[in-house]
Amino acid sequence: MMELERSSNVPGHLSPGPDSGLTQGYTPQVAFNYNQLEGRFKQLQDEREAVQKKTFTKWVNSHLSRVSCRITDLYMDLRDGRMLIKLLEVLSGERLPKPTKGRMRIHCLENVDKALQFLKEQRVHLENMGSHDIVDGNHRLTLGLIWTIILRFQIQDISVETEDNKEKRSAKDALLLWCQMKTAGYPNVNIHNFTTSWRDGMAFNALIHKHRPDLIDFDKLKKSNAHYNLQNAFNLAEQHLGLTKLLDPEDISVDHPDEKSVITYVVTYYHYFSKMKALKVEGKRIGKVLDNAIETEKMIEKYESLASDLLEWIEQTIIILNNRKFANSLVGVQQQLQAFNTYRTVEKPPKFTEKGNLEVLLFTIQSKMRANNQKVYMPREGKLISDINKAWERLEKAEHERRHERDLAERNQRLVSQDNFGFDLQAVEAATKKHEAIETDIAAYEERVQAVLAVARELEAENYHDIKRIAARKDNVVRLWEYLLELLRARRQRLELNLGLQKVFQEMLHIMDWMDEMKVLLLSQDYGKHLLGVEDLLQKHALVEADIAIQSERVKTVNSNAQKFAIDTDGYKPCDPQVIRDRVAHMEFCYQELSQLAAERRARLEESRRLWKFFWEMAEEEGWIREKEQILSSDDCGKDLTGVLRLLSQHKALEDEMSGRSGHLQQTERQGEEMVAAGHFGADKIRERLSDIREQWAGLERLSAVRKARLQEARNMHQFQADADDIDAWMLDVLRIVSSADVGHDEFSTQALVKKHKDVAGEIEAYRPVMEALQEQAKALPPEQAASTEVQGRLAGIEERYTELAELARLRKQALQDALALYKMSSEADACEVWIDEKEQWLNSMEIPEKLEDLEVIQHRFESLEPEMNNQASRVAVVNQIARQLIHSGHPSEKEIKAQQDKLNTRWSQFRDLVDLKKESLISALGVQNYHLECNETKSWIREKTKVIESTQELGNDLAGVMALQRKLTGMERDLAAIEDKLGDLRKEAERLGAEHPDQEQAIIGRLAEITGVWEEMKSTLRNREESLGEASKLQQFLRDLDDFQSWLSRTQTAIASEDMPNTLAEAEKLLAQHEGIKNEIDNYEEDYQKMRDMGEMVTQGQTDAQYMFLRQRLQALDTGWNELHKMWENRQNLLSQSHAYQLFLRDTKQAEAFLNNQEYVLAHTEMPTTLEAAEAAIKKQEDFMTTMDANDEKISGVVEAGRRLVSDGNISAERIQEKVDSIHDRHKKNREAASELLMRLKDNRDLQKFLQDCQELSLWINEKMLTAQDMSYDEARNLHSKWLKHQAFMANCNPTRSGWTRLRRTGCSWLGRSRRQKRW
Repeated sequence: MMELERSSNVPGHLSPGPDSGLTQGYTPQVAFNYNQLEGRFKQLQDEREAVQKKTFTKWVNSHLSRVSCRITDLYMDLRDGRMLIKLLEVLSGERLPKPTKGRMRIHCLENVDKALQFLKEQRVHLENMGSHDIVDGNHRLTLGLIWTIILRFQIQDISVETEDNKEKRSAKDALLLWCQMKTAGYPNVNIHNFTTSWRDGMAFNALIHKHRPDLIDFDKLKKSNAHYNLQNAFNLAEQHLGLTKLLDPEDISVDHPDEKSVITYVVTYYHYFSKMKALKVEGKRIGKVLDNAIETEKMIEKYESLASDLLEWIEQTIIILNNRKFANSLVGVQQQLQAFNTYRTVEKPPKFTEKGNLEVLLFTIQSKMRANNQKVYMPREGKLISDINKAWERLEKAEHERRHERDLAERNQRLVSQDNFGFDLQAVEAATKKHEAIETDIAAYEERVQAVLAVARELEAENYHDIKRIAARKDNVVRLWEYLLELLRARRQRLELNLGLQKVFQEMLHIMDWMDEMKVLLLSQDYGKHLLGVEDLLQKHALVEADIAIQSERVKTVNSNAQKFAIDTDGYKPCDPQVIRDRVAHMEFCYQELSQLAAERRARLEESRRLWKFFWEMAEEEGWIREKEQILSSDDCGKDLTGVLRLLSQHKALEDEMSGRSGHLQQTERQGEEMVAAGHFGADKIRERLSDIREQWAGLERLSAVRKARLQEARNMHQFQADADDIDAWMLDVLRIVSSADVGHDEFSTQALVKKHKDVAGEIEAYRPVMEALQEQAKALPPEQAASTEVQGRLAGIEERYTELAELARLRKQALQDALALYKMSSEADACEVWIDEKEQWLNSMEIPEKLEDLEVIQHRFESLEPEMNNQASRVAVVNQIARQLIHSGHPSEKEIKAQQDKLNTRWSQFRDLVDLKKESLISALGVQNYHLECNETKSWIREKTKVIESTQELGNDLAGVMALQRKLTGMERDLAAIEDKLGDLRKEAERLGAEHPDQEQAIIGRLAEITGVWEEMKSTLRNREESLGEASKLQQFLRDLDDFQSWLSRTQTAIASEDMPNTLAEAEKLLAQHEGIKNEIDNYEEDYQKMRDMGEMVTQGQTDAQYMFLRQRLQALDTGWNELHKMWENRQNLLSQSHAYQLFLRDTKQAEAFLNNQEYVLAHTEMPTTLEAAEAAIKKQEDFMTTMDANDEKISGVVEAGRRLVSDGNISAERIQEKVDSIHDRHKKNREAASELLMRLKDNRDLQKFLQDCQELSLWINEKMLTAQDMSYDEARNLHSKWLKHQAFMANCNPTRSGWTRLRRTGCSWLGRSRRQKRW
């Protein structure tokens, strides 16, 4: 019932068992997917828990509103138990115990206990839930408690009867069946569960439409519009039905809505509509109830009438029957007898029947009223059935009061006034039995006395003629009978006093006999002959003391009872009070004496136990010392280093054992000295044993010191020999390496040998401390051993071999380096010569072509040759450097190295000269060809411009002609200036090429002359055209400026109208800067714009020609474009500013998300430590991590606030900003909760590791002690008493551990309970 989540509810949940196949073939991808599923499962759990919390909070508030209360946080506001008690009072309609005042934890626990106890009384099963869970704010248990309350008070009583078989269902199934019955026939409604069947909102609308069709037009609802359907149903239920809106559309419109939340909300529909149906049924029942009420009222009136008549007849009849005035004649008496018989046979039977009918009538009335749920009718006082029955009994009594008098037989008094009860318990008990027989005999006469009295009363009632004599006899009988009874009661009281006193005396005798027996035991002089005997006597004495303590209450009780009989009064005294007081005082004295004897014997036994325990411990120590003396007296010092180390380890263990024994021995000695100082009866023996044990212990310490020194000397010597042997072996191994003559056969093999030798040299250098350590070891030896020929000779030989080894290593290093340098120089020189041969062959075969295309190919090959030459130059430099080093170091092949170096340098110089020569020829040829190409292009350009100028001859000088000319000559001036600059460059190039190529000088100058002639011809044509235009030039300039301005305006508008949006902060800042530059450009064109407008107005003023009208329209369009340009700039500025703010926000969000990603990674990858130290370190690390989170909170909060300001300012990316803000806020909140939860788990893990460590220590202790417990040597008869004493000490050592085991067991049970509860939730 109380389960909140089940893993089976989550799709894709993986829970492989230990034997499943999932562990085989496991890959990182599978682990990643599994972690994803676990993360998804955790996310679904959190979402479902949040929905349940919100739903249950609203549900609780809907009921607490009846008592004007409200909660805001379900977990926090229920912790003190007050709101929980109020909620249960509202739901149950009962009064719970008043909440305890106070806010302390104990008060909260008490209040929650009251609520949980009430639920248990209501037979609500609360499994694994305690008040501390609610007070601690446990989320899942709090939700489980509210769900349990909902089940008990809202869902449990739901039942639905089907029409076919009257089958009854309850709780969840009944509620589901009710929903299915109510929504049957509605399209798109198929309810089969409380989760997915409600997602589209159609089921909620169908329930409301079924009972209130006036609120919803169900046919207009669409299944696809789930959000609207849910919102519509929830709003209608809240506004028109008064049902609290427990859910939101977002809670239901998910893949798997929370079942408990949906059930909680649907139950409110069920109760509301059930109550509405009940109101309709009640209206039909009112008429029937009124009819039944009228009929019942008539029956009540009939009952009261019949009851009044019957009671009146009974009272009148009683008066007649109680009339004692009888007739004095026979006839009168006979008439009265006849009337009495008539009453008995005629009048009384019908009235008796009428009385029975009245009972039947009242039962019928009450049954009908109960069936109609009415207050049961009760006749008023005096007309109840009981009143009628009492009146009838009085009638019967009056009828039978006339009886005849019987004789009372007097019984002689057999009781005497003397009290012969006896003087012991047996006699008093016999007198008691005899008195009981007398009482029984007298009681048998009571009926006869009552019969006599009845006859006398009857005769008196019948007016007997000799009534006075009868009355006198009756009074005498009554007086004697009462006197007899009084005597009997007095004798009974005296007899009981004697019996009580005799019982007290008997108890005193038993106690005194027991005290005498105890005194004999306590006065014994046996105080034990050994420790076990004393322990046995102490145990027996403890039993005696326990009996004495128990008898104390018995003595007090007996004395108290006896004091009751010793009070001096005037009444009857079964014994002399002084006798009783004397006996009480005597028993008190005997008990005090007994207690004193017990204390004295206890003290003597304790002293005896201390003495024998001291002797036993001394004997144990002496036996242990003798055993260790044998070990320390051994001459074995080991034959090698391993043996010596083993003996030293054993000796260290012995010293540790002696250290432990020393403390115990000193404690034992202090106990003995204390006993001597206290004047113990065994003080002489104690002093003697103390002296002996001290001497033995001192001897043991001396033996231990001598043994340790000998073992250490032997260890040092063996260690020195072993280290010297190791050094010799190492030197032999290294000597084989450094004395090798192999220096490699090529560069690669030599490099491998150099690397290997470097390791060997490092090893030799690193071995110097080992040599020094060996010297120190030799100095630490005893003087006679350190100065021995063996040690000194060994050291000298090792030092000599080490020096030789270092020198060989140095020589081999030099040889390897020289060989490597030589091999490297040779390989580099050979490679360079091969490359030079290849390139020289190509350069010698190359000829300079005449075509420009072939020249460009050759030029490209030369360009790629330069990097190769640079690389080869560095290689040549390397070869020269190596050669100089080898020559300087005096290499044996110095002449061959010098020759190879010179050869390479000569070849390299020749190659470079060849390259420079070929390169100069190529550049010269390229210059000539480029010159001719540029001359052709320039000549064509000039002729093209000339044709343009000549084409304008046919245009007129009016506005139309000027405008046409303007269009044709657009950009002519810029082109002419560029052509003139180009001619200047060609003249300089022609002079340079003519000097470089004298053979081609005439052709070069001729080409320049041709271009100059064409240029002069074009300038002449242009001057002639300008002279023909005259005044139209100004108009032409204006139109040219207008075209330029409109062209700029169009380009600027196009640039401003760009829809490009920045994707990064750098782009945003760049676009803003560009946009600001456009603004500066617009401001610079402001003056040109004003001049152009003034010129245009002057040109078009008073003109009506179509061309001028067209020009005026262009000027108006210019004004419009200028104004629109400013508006477009402002709009673009606003857009870019918002984009810049958005990019700044994205930059800050990336930083915040980096913080969050780091936090999530740390939280997701924190593992539970497996040791106590690691657990404490993990808690410290987690606390530091949470401190870092606190430091980052301000930055994250700043990002969230900045995003919210942008949203409130209406930024163009408000939706994306809001999504980012919500994501960061939710992730930050989840990280906070996850960090707190992780810290709690780490603390729990620390407690678990502490528990496991304690268990491991206890297990090791148990295994150690198990060896002692399993010792079977007690089968031998020797030293059995000593072994018994050791076992007693072993048992005493086990007792302190029992409390630790109990504590561990409670802790383990607590962990198991917590684990089961966590698994269940």
